[in-house]
Amino acid sequence: MLFLAVVYTAVTSASFYLAYELRFDFLVPEAFQEDRLMSLWLVVGLKLVLLTVMRQLHALVGYFSVPDLKRIVFAMTAVLAILMLERMLPLEWVNTPRGVLLIDYVLSVAGLCTIRLGGRLYRERITLGQRLHDKVSVRSPLVIIGAGDAGASLARDFLNTPARGFRPVLFLDDNDAKRGQLIHGVPVVGRPELIGSLVKPYEITKAVIAMPSAPAKRIREVVALMTGAGLTVETLPALEELASGRVRASRVRPVEIQDLLGREQVDLDANAIHELVAGKVVMVTGAGGSIGSELCRQIIAHNPARLLMVEQAEGSLFYAERQLAELGAGASAVPLVADIMDAPRMQQIFARHRPAVVYHAAAHKHVYMMERQPAEAVHNNALGTRRLAQLAIEHGAEAFVLISTDKAINPTSVMGATKRLAELELQCLHALGGHQTKLMAVRFGNVLGSSGSVIPIFKEQIARGGPVTVTHPDVTRYFMTIPEAVGLVLQCSVQGNGGEIFVLDMGQPIKIVELARQMITLSGYRVGEDIEIKFTGLKPGEKLFEELQHHTEKHQPTQHPRIMRFVAENHAKPCRDLEELVPGLYAMENSAVKQLLKELVVEYTPHLD
Repeated sequence: MLFLAVVYTAVTSASFYLAYELRFDFLVPEAFQEDRLMSLWLVVGLKLVLLTVMRQLHALVGYFSVPDLKRIVFAMTAVLAILMLERMLPLEWVNTPRGVLLIDYVLSVAGLCTIRLGGRLYRERITLGQRLHDKVSVRSPLVIIGAGDAGASLARDFLNTPARGFRPVLFLDDNDAKRGQLIHGVPVVGRPELIGSLVKPYEITKAVIAMPSAPAKRIREVVALMTGAGLTVETLPALEELASGRVRASRVRPVEIQDLLGREQVDLDANAIHELVAGKVVMVTGAGGSIGSELCRQIIAHNPARLLMVEQAEGSLFYAERQLAELGAGASAVPLVADIMDAPRMQQIFARHRPAVVYHAAAHKHVYMMERQPAEAVHNNALGTRRLAQLAIEHGAEAFVLISTDKAINPTSVMGATKRLAELELQCLHALGGHQTKLMAVRFGNVLGSSGSVIPIFKEQIARGGPVTVTHPDVTRYFMTIPEAVGLVLQCSVQGNGGEIFVLDMGQPIKIVELARQMITLSGYRVGEDIEIKFTGLKPGEKLFEELQHHTEKHQPTQHPRIMRFVAENHAKPCRDLEELVPGLYAMENSAVKQLLKELVVEYTPHLD
């Protein structure tokens, strides 16, 4: 601090003195000589006070950035404004001509910034010399894929941080116009396809992908090229993290399967979603699950009056609430430990809070587990949905949205059939009329990273050394990211008029065996040599592929290109029979429950033991 105070005093004093000389062509009249000496102490003192307020006397000499530049400019501008104002008042503390003050302002800013920038350049030169002298020989060569802003920032951080253990030796970029350029002294050699001929000459061991805005297809191609060349592949964080300026070598992470399956950004009508939930009481059931917790995160951003987080697992609910608290949710998030099948508890919640919009994400979703407990699946998934919808109707909710699944289409599993039955229940209640609540369902496929999904299972199997188990070589599934699916669910709830089933555009289906191969490769292993893939056969209730619609459903376009609306004939039979089945449901054999489910969902093809 003392060193900078001395330096700043010298620079600002010299600037003020020189400003007089420049103003009068180095022939300062005697009348201004005394004024210059009398004003010098006041002007320099004022500058030091403002620089102290802007914390520039506490800065490190060798570090200077844009925020520091802004603070210096602000401090000197404030000094100029104060002195100009004083000249307009009859105080006569400072009789310095206005022209001198303006010249002094320019010289002070230039002088202070030059001193600070010089300190930074000196530090970086010393650091570079130490790196070249002591560190280069022990740091492994690194290739950066992507010569844009993110790649340039990453290269600078690697160069300035020898402790990372890597040094960038070249860039590869899809833009041929960048070939031959130098970025922080590192050459752009060409396209990523050249990597095979560069690994041995440059002794490269690692590649970092710095293409945060590239489509997933190109990322997959680049990863295949790098792994094929025997390199370890890592990547930068997501685009939204980079936008906040956090491009650091420390944030580089291994490529994950989600990076390869990523999809294009979804455009949502944020204003319409905000109008639906802002200032209203919104309920989310299953709030501690993958979909439910993301629903809560996205809804809270639209400022509901209260967000009712209904969840039976208190541990999951605690974690979900803590996440919202970190986002600044405050008192608007209301965690409620409750089982949707607990009729008195749910009645009490609806009567007390009267939610305007209900998103029903709570359900039993595990296909194989529900095959062995069909009565529980019918009770929770189908009857639970009906009862919640009836409560929403009774308490005047505006909308009720069921989170369904693509497994509800021509179902072969109990889980899929019960979700289809839940859809039919909503359509039936809509057809009965007599209420203003919009009842609708939204179908989508598997979500990346959800609990119980194939990706975390594969990760565990790879960590144990294999084998990775796949049911069938030809089995395919649709995948979406959780934020993408939830965003489209919110969009559907805006567009629904009641009685519809919305289906999200899930892109192209992905072969599970290819997913397994990619995950093994990304983990640094060789398929068939280090880790095997074992085919176990389809489990009861599983399909080779998922379908998009039932043959009786007619699809209609919506305002959003990624959403389709299905409208089917009304089904009144489930409404009449479902409540009558409940008392004896758990006393029935599993096969009998499945046969009964077949009667209620005619397109269901049960697996009978």
